[in-house]
Amino acid sequence: MEQSEPTVNDCLVFSVNGERFEVSTIHPSTTLLEFLRSHTPFKGAKLSCGEGGCGACVVLLSKYDPVLDQVDDFAVSSCLTLLCSINGCSITTTEGLGNIKNGFHPIHERFSGFHASQCGFCTPGMCMSFFSALVNAQKTQRPEPPLGFSKLKVSEAERAIAGNLCRCTGYRPIADACKSFAADVDMEDLGFNSFWRKGDSNEVKISSLPLYNHNDKICTFPEFLKNETRPSLLLDSRRYSWNNPVSLEELQSLLGSVEDGNGTRVKVVVGNTGMGYYKEVESYDKYIDLRYIPELSMIRRDNNGIKIGATVTISKAIEALREYSKGGLYSEGDMVYKKIADHMEKIASGFIRNSASLGGNLVMAQRNHFPSDIATVLLAVGSTVNIMNGLKSEELTLEEFFRRPELDSKSILLSVKILSWDQITGISSGAKMKLLFETYRAAPRPLGNALPYLNAALMAEVFHCKTSNGIIISSCQFAFGAYGTKHPIRAAKVEEFLTGKMLSVGVLYEAIKLVRGIVVPDDGTSSPAYRASLAVSFLFEFFSHLVEPNPESHDGSVDGYSTLLVKASELKRISNQLDHGKIPTLLSPAKQVVELNRQYHPVGEPIAKSGAALQASGEAVYVDDIPSPMNCLHGAFIYSTKPYARVKGIKFKPKSLPDGVSSLISFKDIPGENIGSKTIFGIEPLFADDFTRCAGQYIAFVVADTQKHADMAANLAVVDYDVGNLELPILSVEEAVRRSSFFEVPSILNPKKVGDFSRGMAEADHKILSAEYYFYMETQTALAIPDEDNCIVVYSSIQCPEYAHSTISRCLGIPEHNVRVITRRVGGGFGGKAIRAMPVATACALAAYKLRRPVRIYMNRKTDMIIAGGRHPMKITYSVGFKSDGKITALHLDILINAGIAADISPIMPHNLLGALKKYDWGALSFDIKVCKTNHSTKSAMRAPGEVQATFISEAVIEHVASTLSMDVDSVRSKNLHTFNSLKFFYEGSAGEPVDYTLPSIWDKLASSSRLKQRTEMIKQFNMCNKWQKRGISQVPIVHEVSLRPTPGKVSILSDGSVAVEVGGIELGQGLWTKVKQMAAFALSSIQCDGMGDFLEKVRVIQSDTLSLIQGGFTAGSTTSESSCEAIRLCCNILVERLTPTKERLQEQMGSVEWGTLILQAQSQAVNLSASSYYVPDFSSMKYLNYGAAVSEVEVNLLTGETTILQSDIIYDCGQSLNPAVDLGQIEGAFVQGIGFFMLEEYTTNSEGLVVTEGTWTYKIPTIDTIPKQFNVEILNSGHHTKRVLSSKASGEPPLLLAVSVHCATRAAIREARQQLLSWTGLCKSDLTFQLEVPATMPVVKNLCGLENVESYLQSLLS
Repeated sequence: MEQSEPTVNDCLVFSVNGERFEVSTIHPSTTLLEFLRSHTPFKGAKLSCGEGGCGACVVLLSKYDPVLDQVDDFAVSSCLTLLCSINGCSITTTEGLGNIKNGFHPIHERFSGFHASQCGFCTPGMCMSFFSALVNAQKTQRPEPPLGFSKLKVSEAERAIAGNLCRCTGYRPIADACKSFAADVDMEDLGFNSFWRKGDSNEVKISSLPLYNHNDKICTFPEFLKNETRPSLLLDSRRYSWNNPVSLEELQSLLGSVEDGNGTRVKVVVGNTGMGYYKEVESYDKYIDLRYIPELSMIRRDNNGIKIGATVTISKAIEALREYSKGGLYSEGDMVYKKIADHMEKIASGFIRNSASLGGNLVMAQRNHFPSDIATVLLAVGSTVNIMNGLKSEELTLEEFFRRPELDSKSILLSVKILSWDQITGISSGAKMKLLFETYRAAPRPLGNALPYLNAALMAEVFHCKTSNGIIISSCQFAFGAYGTKHPIRAAKVEEFLTGKMLSVGVLYEAIKLVRGIVVPDDGTSSPAYRASLAVSFLFEFFSHLVEPNPESHDGSVDGYSTLLVKASELKRISNQLDHGKIPTLLSPAKQVVELNRQYHPVGEPIAKSGAALQASGEAVYVDDIPSPMNCLHGAFIYSTKPYARVKGIKFKPKSLPDGVSSLISFKDIPGENIGSKTIFGIEPLFADDFTRCAGQYIAFVVADTQKHADMAANLAVVDYDVGNLELPILSVEEAVRRSSFFEVPSILNPKKVGDFSRGMAEADHKILSAEYYFYMETQTALAIPDEDNCIVVYSSIQCPEYAHSTISRCLGIPEHNVRVITRRVGGGFGGKAIRAMPVATACALAAYKLRRPVRIYMNRKTDMIIAGGRHPMKITYSVGFKSDGKITALHLDILINAGIAADISPIMPHNLLGALKKYDWGALSFDIKVCKTNHSTKSAMRAPGEVQATFISEAVIEHVASTLSMDVDSVRSKNLHTFNSLKFFYEGSAGEPVDYTLPSIWDKLASSSRLKQRTEMIKQFNMCNKWQKRGISQVPIVHEVSLRPTPGKVSILSDGSVAVEVGGIELGQGLWTKVKQMAAFALSSIQCDGMGDFLEKVRVIQSDTLSLIQGGFTAGSTTSESSCEAIRLCCNILVERLTPTKERLQEQMGSVEWGTLILQAQSQAVNLSASSYYVPDFSSMKYLNYGAAVSEVEVNLLTGETTILQSDIIYDCGQSLNPAVDLGQIEGAFVQGIGFFMLEEYTTNSEGLVVTEGTWTYKIPTIDTIPKQFNVEILNSGHHTKRVLSSKASGEPPLLLAVSVHCATRAAIREARQQLLSWTGLCKSDLTFQLEVPATMPVVKNLCGLENVESYLQSLLS
C-alpha cells in the first residue's frame, strides 16, 4: 500500500463533546485537563492527584482510522495526556453523555438512584471510566443483550472502575450502579436504590431502571472531524515546539540536530504517563512524539514469537498477547502469553494502560530504575529488545539492556520481541516435557494501581522420571524485580543449582537459601526483610504444587531427603493452566436491611441525594469550577522543609523561573495580624515569621499568571535556613515530655476518672498509633475577588466559613462586614477542610487585597499532603486488672498525643478519646493524657478524631486480656459489655433511658444474622486444612457519644411558591442538603394545602454566605445535618404560623386552597415570607450515645501478608433515620475509610518531620478490590426518642470505628499462623501474645506470620 504524504497543519484541531476546537498556539506541556478546565465550559473532569492515580480526570478519547474506517474509543487520564498529542482526536467528557437541560444519561441517573455519589468529586471520572467499558463492550461479537442492558459482563462492570478512587461511598453502591447495565446481572444481587421497593418482581425492577438502549449510541467521533482526519495529520513544529517524525530517518535527524551541551531540553513522548511518577519541575524546549513512526507502532506475530513496537500501548500489547494465545491449538506456550497479559493487566489502571507504551515502561525501568512489572516478566521469558542509537541499530537480550549504562536522550527503543516457549527453552515439542510458568506480584491492591513490593516471573521445564519416580527440573528461568534495586535480575545461581536436579524438600530448601542471598534490597529501601521474604515465598509457591511429602519413603530417595512425588497425570493437570472459565466477580451479593418510617413524610424516605445526577454529569460547581475572573492570578505556597530554623531569605533557581510570576507574599505583607486560622484554643500564624517552627509550615505565597507557573515557581524556590545557636526541635512525644512542652486542656474539657482505682494491675503494654491523611478528592482550594469599598469576596471549600470570615478580617485589618465567604459544596472534607482550609482562603484573600486582582489556588496533591497535618499520632501505655473469667476490673492509661506545633482542636482530644474508650465496662478507669506540642505540622480533626484511636486501644486491651487468659476474645468482649447501670456510671448525662440502650440487642442480633457461631467453627476447619491461608473473625461493639451544636437556618418562600433554604451546615457529601430539603417539605406541608404532593421539588437549599446567614459554626461531629434540619423546622413552623390565618380565610371562601394561591394571597397581604432561626439544643439532650456492632471475617495469605476481607456485617442504630439511603451511604463509606486507617494508609515523615508520602503512588486508600467481598448492613430503626430531632441519630463518624473489627479479625488469623509456626519451630508459647500495628499493612502482617515461615516449614519436613 502506498503511504500518503504527511500533512502539516497550522492549527491543533480536535473536538470536545462534538464541539470543534482549533488552537493556534499553546505550550506543548499543556495537558488536556488544563485545556478543558481553562478553555472550555466543560469542568466535569477534575484535578485530584495529577498523577493518573485516582481517575477523577478520566475522559473518553476517540481516534478515527480512515484506512479501516473505524473509531477506537478508550478512557485516558486527562491530567497526563498532552494536548498536542490529541490532534485530530475527539474527546467526550461526562457532560457529553447528558445534562440537566437535554436529559441525563442512564449512567448519571443510575449513579444517582443507586446512591453512588456523595461529595461527587470523583463521580464524573467514575462515569467516564464506566462509559468507556460500555462503548467497547458494544463492539464485541457477543449476543445482543435484552433492552435496558449492555453487552458488558458483571465482572467487567466492576473492573471498569477499579482504577478510580472514592473517599466517600465505600464503592458498593458504585459497583451496583455499574452492574445494573450488565447483561448477566442477577437483579436480586443489586443493592438498595430509589428505583424499586423490596419484594418487587424482576420485571418491575427492570422497568423501573432508567432505560438504557445500547443501540442509542452517543457519537464519540463527529463526522466533521472524520473529513479533516488524514492518515498523517501533523502539527507545525516551528509553532508548537512539537515534532511528529513519520520515519526513523526523520527521528534520527531530529535527535542529531540537538547538540550536546547547548542546554536544549528534549522530551520524547508517547503517552506521557511517566510524568505521573517523575514530575516535571522545569519545562522542555522540544517535544518529539514517536507515535507516527510505523516501525514503532507495529505488532508482528510468527512461529518464533511476537514482536511489539515500542509505542504500542500496554492495553494493545495485552490484546495482542491474548489474541496470540488464542490462535491455533492450545499449547503451553499460549499459557505463557496469556499469563504475561494477565500480569500486565495489574499494572496501573485501565485509563493509564490505554496511553502508556510498552517501550516507555521499559525505558523508565532502564534509565530511571522504575520498579517495572513488565521488565521483570519479560526478563524471565528471555525477551529481546531492538535499540537505535544514531544510525546504528542493535538487538539485545533484556538482561543486556538492563546491564548497559542508562540510555541517553538520543537512544531510542524500537521494539520488544517475546519468543515463543520452545524458542525460550530450546527443547523440541516432541519431548515429554511440561512447561510451568507463573508471574507474581505483592502489592497493596490486588488489581493493580499500586507499585509492588516485589514482583517475579518463574519458568521451569520439568519431566516425570519413571526410573526414580520423581520430578526432574530440565531447565528454569527466574526473574525478580521491584524490590529496591536498580533493575530486575535473573536468579542465575538458583537456575544453575536447580537445573538437572530431582525436586525434593532438601533441593527446594537449598534453592531458597540461594534466593535469600541474591534478592537483597538496596540500603534505604522500605521493608527490606519483607521484600526478601516475598522472593522465597514466590519460589516456594511456584513449586509447592509438586512438593507433597511422600509418607511411604522412609530412607529418603535423594541425598537422604524424602523425594516429592507427583504422578505424571497430576503434572499434566497442574500445567494445564489456561483458565477457560469466566472471570470471578470482585464482590458477592450483599444485603442492605432498612426499615422505612413514613411518619414524617417525606422525612424518612430514602430519596436520592440532592444534586447527585448533577454531580455525575459534571455540572455541579465546586470552587475550582468557578470561571476565573478577568486578570485572575494563581497562587502556590512555599513551605518549610526544616522543623525549626531561622529563615534568612528566599531565592529562585536562576534561569528556570517560568514567565508570569508576579509577586511573592510573606508575613511582611500582612496589613493586619499574622493569622491563618483560629479556634477557641488559639490562633496559628498564616506565615512563618523570621523562624519556621515545623516542616510544612507556610513561609510565603508565590503568585503567577497560571496555576502551573505558580506551582513551578514554588518548586524552584530555595529557602535559606540557619539553625545556628537554636535549640534542637522537639520531634517526639517523649522529647516533649522531657522538655514539658504541652498544650493546656481547659478544665471544662478535662475528662473525669471513673470508679475506684485501687485494684492491682495484672498486665501492661504499650501501643503506637500513627497519623492518617484525609485524602479528600478535591484538594484545598479558594478564590478571592476584591470588591468595591475595600471589600473582598472569597469562595472557599471549607467546613467552617464563619471562622475563615473572621480570620480573613483580622489578617487584612478590615471590619468583618467587608468580608464575604461563600461555600456551595465541598469535594470531601472529613475534618481536613475545617481549620486547615482557613489559611488557604486567607492567603488568597491577602494576595487579592494587596494586588487588587482576583487570586485563586488549587493546591497540588503533594503540597496538600505535606501541609495537612492529619490525624493525631499517639503513644499509649496501659495497665489492666482482670479476673480469671475475663471480667476487667480496672484500666489505667498513659496517653501522649502529638498535636504538632499549634493547638488547632487538639485540646479536645482527651475528651474525645475517653468518650470512645468508655464503650466497655472497665470497672474503674483512670488516665494521664498529655497533649504534646512538637515541631511537627499541626494535627487537626479527622473523621472521628480521638474516637478511632480510642476504639483501637479498647480492643487492644480486650485482646491482651483474652490472650493472657487463653480465652476466646469475643467471650471477653461480651463479658465486658455495659449493663445499663454501668453505662450510666461511665456516660453520666448522655446515657438516656434504658429503652435507648440498644447495644445488647444489636450484639445478639448481629451474632445471629451473621451466623457468627457457625462461621467460627467453619474457620477452625479451614485453618486446620490450609497451611498458607488462615482466617479470622471478630465481633466488636461501639458506643459513640455525640453533641449537638447551635445552628442557624433561614427559609424564604418566593412569589411562585418555590422555597429557598439557607443553613449553617455545609454540604460535604454527607447528604445534609437532602435531609434539610426533606425537613423543609415536611414542616411546610403541615399547612395542608392542596397540590403539595411533590413539594420536595419546590425546595432548594442554597450556598452558604457568611453575610447572609451568620453564626454558621463548624460542620463537624456528625450532628450538623440534624441540627440544620431542626433549625429549618423552627423556621417553617414560624412561616406556617404566619400563613395559617390567610389559609383559614381562603378556605372559608374557596373550600380547598392551593399552595400557590396561598402564597400569592399572603404576599398581597404583606405576610413576611422569610423566617430565620437559631437552633440551640437543650442542655439535657445535647449529648447522646450511638450504638452499633460489626462482624468481620478475613483471610490472610501467610506467604505475602495480604489480607482479604471476606465479609463484614454491620448493624447500626440510626434512631428513626431522616433518610435511610443517605445514612446507609454514610455507614458504608465511614466503615471503608476506617479500613484505610486500620489496614492500609501509611502517612510517613522523614527524620525532620517532613511528610514523605506525597501522593497516590505511596499513599493507598481503599479501592473496590480492598473492601469486604460481601458487605451486609442493617440500619436499626430504634424507638421514639422525643428529645432528638424527629428521633434521628448521627451516622457520619460512629460507623468508622467499626472497621476495627477487620483489624481484630486479622489479628485472629495471625494468631493461627503463629500457632502453626510454633508447631514447626517449637518456639515458646509467649509468641502467641503480639502487637499488631496500625495500619496492619502487608509487611506488618507477614512479619508477624513469620518472615522465614517457608524455611521453618521445610526444615520441619526435613527433620
